[in-house]
Amino acid sequence: MSLLVLGIVLFLGIHLIRVVAPGFRTSLIVGLGEAGWKIAYSIVSIVALVVLIYGFGQARDMTPIWSPPFWMSHITILLMLFALICLAASLLPAGHIAVRTKHPMVLSVKIWALAHLLSNGDGAAILLFAAFLAWGVILRISLKRRERAGEITLRPFVSATYDLYAIVIGAVAWALIIWKLHAWIIGVSPLVM
Repeated sequence: MSLLVLGIVLFLGIHLIRVVAPGFRTSLIVGLGEAGWKIAYSIVSIVALVVLIYGFGQARDMTPIWSPPFWMSHITILLMLFALICLAASLLPAGHIAVRTKHPMVLSVKIWALAHLLSNGDGAAILLFAAFLAWGVILRISLKRRERAGEITLRPFVSATYDLYAIVIGAVAWALIIWKLHAWIIGVSPLVM
């Protein structure tokens, strides 16, 4: 469990550095240069992700804290469709989905975390998904404050065509994850939870 906690702290910590320590981040960028900062950020993120994944795998055999009802997995599967559509919308030029949700990638992570909290009752899963949900909430609040302060501007609407692309890409990714990818990558089929 300690490796999982370390992975979560490292991964979410590096992704919250702008929120919790903006001056420290700025000093690192000045010291390392923009390219150096991006390389260091990427390396720490990858190492943290590997530690997080390995730690989660090691902690997965914990005794369940609660046993979700069988139908909860159906809600998770449905919510994941929306999470993947938001994720696709975040990677495309802005359509209505991106404009209305404002930060579709953050929303995608929050939906993913909530969906998985609903259908997983072991301590490792609760810790992991609750941490990511809290990260999403904290980041969304920070982004809203930065937007009000004029530090960031939201992406302007480009075309509703990108909504259609986001829906198709999200639905295809969702189907692939349900069909094989989740079982292949995570080791558990979402259809037999």
